[in-house]
Amino acid sequence: MADRIIAFVMAGGQGARLQPLTAARSKPSVPFGSRYRLVDFVLSNLINSQIRTIYLLVQYKSQSLIEHVRKAWTISPLLSDQFVTVVPPQMRIGESWFQGTADAVQQNINLVEEHAPDFVVVFGADHIYRMDIAQMIEMHKNRGADVSIAALPVPIDDARSFGVIAADADGRIEAFQEKPPNPTPLADDPCSAYASMGNYVFSTKVLIDALHDAQEAGETDFGNHVLPRLLASGKRLFAYDFASNTIPGIQPWEAKVYWRDVGNIDAYFNAHKDVLGAEPVFDAFNPKWPIYSSNYQGPAARVLGGRLHNTLLGAATVIHDGAEIKDSIIRREAVIEEDVVLDECIVMDYVRVCRGSRLKRVIIDRHNHIEPGSIVGFDVAADQARGYTVSAGGVTVIPAGHANIFARTGGGYGGYSE
Repeated sequence: MADRIIAFVMAGGQGARLQPLTAARSKPSVPFGSRYRLVDFVLSNLINSQIRTIYLLVQYKSQSLIEHVRKAWTISPLLSDQFVTVVPPQMRIGESWFQGTADAVQQNINLVEEHAPDFVVVFGADHIYRMDIAQMIEMHKNRGADVSIAALPVPIDDARSFGVIAADADGRIEAFQEKPPNPTPLADDPCSAYASMGNYVFSTKVLIDALHDAQEAGETDFGNHVLPRLLASGKRLFAYDFASNTIPGIQPWEAKVYWRDVGNIDAYFNAHKDVLGAEPVFDAFNPKWPIYSSNYQGPAARVLGGRLHNTLLGAATVIHDGAEIKDSIIRREAVIEEDVVLDECIVMDYVRVCRGSRLKRVIIDRHNHIEPGSIVGFDVAADQARGYTVSAGGVTVIPAGHANIFARTGGGYGGYSE
């Protein structure tokens, strides 16, 4: 008999370091690549791993995420235990919003009790990666673990920036270290250490008891409170080596171990480079392990002329004659007019870049109209004077515009947008 598994996806992230991209949306709903949102990666991993009872716990500026899930993540209504359901704070045991990861699950402990699963997985919603979670659960069962934590081997010097897991040769966790100056190395590799990915598998009774104890102690977070308490009590906590996870369909040129925390503008911008090129570091197209997203019904992209190099085009995009686009990603229903030059740019949905504009290392958020002859990305002071954000790495971000921008500019394909 198959194991009963339910998943909680922590999708309430504020994403303050991704401002202004998170000014009107939560971090998990930030667009990525030519057609995805960040949340699509964890949901696709769960679905592909045959885990299809999924609760998405939302909180911060969640409307954009709720709409995306409603339109993109409907599983067969004929199967009662297969769904992706959005759950805002229910305030069943108080009048507070979610105070932390553990508190978010505790406020929805009735869902665990109703389903009576064998295991509960708790995953984040804002990382770029592929993972067969069934392999992690299998390790959890084989080791007789109470809790398993996904762990990414990183160079020892980089580990100082992470929450580090110290484990023995068998993977049993001995200590947690938060951004330690001297991280504990792996048992078989003194040059690497385990960084916690913040993804957990719990045996159900252990989780319920731990959340009860945390509630009584006023503790709200898995990483800071619940897991250290379980370790101190002698429970069996194991690290799951993410590097051992295998995914079908990975191409020879792809990174075998790919996981990106796109927590700030520069990390987000650089991750887009990984999906570009003839042999991308992370190839979003993998029929054997697809990344699902919106079933968009608009027309195909149209290229009327111009020169394009190493560029992804979203559906319903229009590229006019004389445009030059290099190393860029253009999402759907964008219009690039004549004599526009884009170099290392991310152009989001429903944007019109007008003739004669020059942009370099620029992210343009949705519903924007870039005036003719605009020069952006060449002068930090000038960009900041316009109210644009410039990251530490020199990436200029133009905040989202207004939803009626195409009514003013005559672009886009009305009726298809989300």
